[in-house]
Formats: sequence, C-alpha cells, structure tokens
Amino acid sequence: MRATAAGAAGEEQSMRAFEVSGGPGAPVVPVERPVPVPAAGQLLVRVKAAALNARDRLIVSGTYSAPVPPGRVPVSDGAGVVAAVGDGVSRFRAGDRVMSSFHPDWLYGPFPGWGELYGVQRDGWLTEYIAVDEQSVVGVPDHLSYEEAATLPCAALTAWSAVSGIGPGDTLLVQGSGGVSVFALQFARLAGARVLATTSSAEKAERLKALGASDVVDYARTPEWGARVRALAGGRGVDLVVEIGGAGTIAQSVDALADGGRISLVGNLASGGGMDLTRFFRRGAALRTVVVGSRSDFERMNRVIGQHRLRPVIDRVFPFAAAPEAFSYFERAAGLGKVVIGL
Repeated sequence: MRATAAGAAGEEQSMRAFEVSGGPGAPVVPVERPVPVPAAGQLLVRVKAAALNARDRLIVSGTYSAPVPPGRVPVSDGAGVVAAVGDGVSRFRAGDRVMSSFHPDWLYGPFPGWGELYGVQRDGWLTEYIAVDEQSVVGVPDHLSYEEAATLPCAALTAWSAVSGIGPGDTLLVQGSGGVSVFALQFARLAGARVLATTSSAEKAERLKALGASDVVDYARTPEWGARVRALAGGRGVDLVVEIGGAGTIAQSVDALADGGRISLVGNLASGGGMDLTRFFRRGAALRTVVVGSRSDFERMNRVIGQHRLRPVIDRVFPFAAAPEAFSYFERAAGLGKVVIGL
C-alpha cells in the first residue's frame, strides 16, 4: 500500500525507493521499504524532487572515493514537504516546504570535516519519504518549484562558495555547462562580474551567452584554450576560475589566470597530468578547495536567490520510475543545467 501522511503517523505503510545496485546493469534498482517514523527532533519529508550531481554518478557506478554499502539509497539533493514531525521539533511543521543540506551536520563556522553524507553513510533522497533531523534541512524560497529547489543543495551552494568575493570589474571563467558552472555564471552576473565560459557545443555556447556569458571558447576546437581565454580577458587573464575538470584542465586554467588570480577547485572530473607548479607559482595565484558549504551559507544564498527571483536552469525532469534512465542521461552529459527526478 502506498504511503500517506496519515498512514505515516499510524499503521506501517510502504514506499518506493531506489537503491544502488552494486553490480552490472541498471545503476539503481527499485525497492519497497517501510515509511520511516520520525524520531524526536526529526521530520518526515514527503520527497517531491531529487537532483543529480557528479558524485551521485560515481556512487552508483562504484567509483566513489569512499565505500558505499550495498542497498544504499543514493542522491544528496532533494526537496519536499514535511509530512509529520517528531517530538520536540520547533524549526518546521507539517506542510512546510524544505530541501536537504548537503552536509547534514555542518550548520555554521569552519569546515568540520566530511562527516556523514547522503548516499554514502546515510540513505539519500531518491525515495518517496525520508526521516531527517530538523537541523539538516532549510526552507524553500517561495518562488521556486520543488524541482527547482532540488537543484540547490550541492551545485548551487558549491557555485556560491566558489565565486565568493567576485564583484563588479572582475572576470570569471566557468568550465562547461553542468550545474555548478551554470549557477556560478548566474551568481557572478548577479554580482556584476564578467563571465567567460568553455564548452564543446555551438548550441550550448549560445545558451551560455543567453545566460550572460560574454564569450565562450570551444575547448574541442581549441585544446590550448587557456591562452584564448587570457586574450579574451584583455590579455591579463581572468580573476577567478571555477575549476571543474581538476587534473585534466587545471594546466589550461593556470594559463587563463591573471597574475594574483584565484582558482576555486570544485571537481576533479577530467583525467590528466595536473599543473606545472612553477607556472602556478609565477602567477602569484591562490588555489582553494570548495567543499560545498554550511547550512548557514545555504540560508544566506537562498535569501539572495529569493531577493533576485533567480531561477535554476533545469535541463530535463524524469519521472521517478525512470530514475535509471535519468542516471544514464546524466552520464552522457547531453544537456545544459540540472537533471532532476520528480516524484
């Protein structure tokens, strides 16, 4: 029997979820599970949408950097409505719209370490219901749909943290057209910065320009794209690179960077030889690893999103039953923006 909010508070009901398959074939497999009962301090959330990130692809493919237990429910990013509350809950009530925090236990202050994450140490949001601590979720900006809200916890907050300090007169480079890069473009434009981008698709180049990129370099046609970006940035280079590729692209990022510039390392998705430390040193540059952000950072970002009525860019929404197809589509990196699974 399908779960209902009333059933969740009374007799045991079942719900649909997807688990990591742990073997060849589909990346995730459908299962039936009991609807969880919220403990003291917890919320029971009826999930309405979940969004995919690069780490989710690594988790379901068995190539993530930490071990994933068999039968784990994947996906860190989700949004839904509070269906029931446990004893002592004060931050939210039934009917409130909420979304996950990527780091469930990092509420504020300096990064405390990785802790427990959804999809690895904890079951994630690719499920109809999830019980979470009331401190581990935030409210959804009023103007956003559940599908839009689900895109924010990892990609948007990573981008927000990556472009911190950018403002009018600065020039930024984003790599590709994935979720983090598109959010970084949007946030940098809100801050008054100029944004350059790389891609390998003429269609995506036009869409990136429509979102505010002043120039787009085709990295397939121009393998030494760092020099081209530097030239487009007035010959001095860009002030900040949002580095997605890591080892496979960082050498070109150093070429694109202005003296005294910064690189925000948010991913390591491309294989390669890394960077020449001597060239990096001569740039007088800074390299900073971005580990998404705290709940406090998330709430601050959401206030800006609400004030400016910013809307996330969604490439495609898959129905819940088609979650395996959503992962396959995401693997091909066919679109621009976020891939979402709706419930």
